[in-house]
Amino acid sequence: MITLLLIVAAFVAGAMNSVAGGGSFLTFPALVFAGVPSVVANATNTVALFPASLASAWAYRHDFPKLEGISAKALLAVSLIGGVLGAVLLISTPERTFDALVPWLLLAATALFAAGKRLTRVLERLIHFGPKTLLGVQFVIAVYGGYFGGAMGIMMLAAYALFGLGSIHTANALKTLMAGALNAIAVVCFVFAGKVDWVPAVIMLASAVAGGYLGARVARVMNPDHIRLVVIAIGVTMTVVFFVRG
Repeated sequence: MITLLLIVAAFVAGAMNSVAGGGSFLTFPALVFAGVPSVVANATNTVALFPASLASAWAYRHDFPKLEGISAKALLAVSLIGGVLGAVLLISTPERTFDALVPWLLLAATALFAAGKRLTRVLERLIHFGPKTLLGVQFVIAVYGGYFGGAMGIMMLAAYALFGLGSIHTANALKTLMAGALNAIAVVCFVFAGKVDWVPAVIMLASAVAGGYLGARVARVMNPDHIRLVVIAIGVTMTVVFFVRG
């Protein structure tokens, strides 16, 4: 039963991440409910989901944008550095401290995910990111992504919108590549630190890749707003569960 839970959660999460984001709202709680300690669950969750981001990026390969005034390599570099710092911060966090932080992290991520689209529209009228600002914001998002990562995708999409990327497909292509890269480097840190529970990680990895690739392929015919409502409902539910559990 636990194995089936992990497989289904990973598949749905991979598809969610490629369309609207928020997959960690499913997979992280699934690992905790399976009995994995929270810090190890968060690291294992990253291991399980990062190949799905790369699979989605491959499916989006024809949509990658040409960035004006900024090198994609520079954006990738700050993502990798931030991912390492976030991973090291997680590894250094005591289990009891992270347990106390988890409900608040879920609450903040859910609120940001729910408000992200409207907030982005408001900010677009007030703010425009230049290349240097985008690099700085990408670095901060990457640190957060290496540490926890909930709603990281919506943060990136908002940043790219403020930079001037108007197409959701090109923004999603860039988001999936950067998320996959920073999570990949975080995975290296988690593996060396011995913070990965490999049995559930392997179970979930293949399922998440299948979901990620399929989600990216069908994203063009789906209504992301409908997916967002489901993600928000999951986020709210898991936040309440973890506050009660804590």
